[in-house]
Amino acid sequence: MHPWPTAMGMTVPIVNAPMGGVAGGALAAAVSEAGGLGMIGMGSSATDADLTRQLTHVRHLTAPFGIGLIGWRLHHEPALLDVALQAAPALLSVSFGDDWSWVTRARDSGVITVTQVADLPEAERAATAGVDVLVARGAEGGGHGRPKVGTLPLLAQVVDHISLPVLSAGGIGSARAVSAALAAGAAGVWVGTALAACTESLLTDAARHAMFAAQNTDTLTSRVFDIALGYPWPADLPERVLRNTFIDRWQEREDDIDADARALLRAAISADDYSIAPINAGQAVGQVSAKEPAAAVIARLTAAD
Repeated sequence: MHPWPTAMGMTVPIVNAPMGGVAGGALAAAVSEAGGLGMIGMGSSATDADLTRQLTHVRHLTAPFGIGLIGWRLHHEPALLDVALQAAPALLSVSFGDDWSWVTRARDSGVITVTQVADLPEAERAATAGVDVLVARGAEGGGHGRPKVGTLPLLAQVVDHISLPVLSAGGIGSARAVSAALAAGAAGVWVGTALAACTESLLTDAARHAMFAAQNTDTLTSRVFDIALGYPWPADLPERVLRNTFIDRWQEREDDIDADARALLRAAISADDYSIAPINAGQAVGQVSAKEPAAAVIARLTAAD
């Protein structure tokens, strides 16, 4: 195993992606207790109060944990960074923004920093800014990201050119995929979809069942939900989601989304109706088939052939 996970106090090279609305404190604690590094994720509408609530789950955790924030969200809720650093996480992730001032603040607090990158120039900018660890997030990954390069080509290029630990992300949902990433030079893997339906996640059972029914061909990248919900994600950061009827109606017609459509979507979210409401998922979703504890998923992802 690469020395980085051991240095972080991990016994398996798995970090859960800090998925907003999915990766709360309970999932983070479960992943850390299973030997990985659990991340609490704050999403598009997160507040410092939301983070404070989720931190209660890791208050007595003896294993390391991390926190993941969205760069542009910090401009709206700067207190998120204050609360995150006060919690003294082992790892702080801030992605999807151009302001690198958080790196200095984290370093001054003794916190290891990580950010997601989608191509080599982005990796070079992060390294120049002083980030400690990079996540090479391939286009196969669920949720938001720049879908520029596939996971393995991106990982290989970043590892070849940047002298930092690199975690591999995007489409990793099996022990073979984990082994492939590690063999290609990853210090560990950053896993989202494979852990999203775990017992400890914040997903509803209705959302879990929608994931169980999906195949790896049932995802696509879209800005439809962000536009309909009024989230100010940049245009070059779509999200990979499960295809549903709302996507089918509005994909490539985003400018036509009207008040009725927005109201329909919000009502569907409130009713857990995922024929309309969004579910972030990557191309590994076809390997998610049951609700089970995070420890069981991690054991399977790290099982020897």
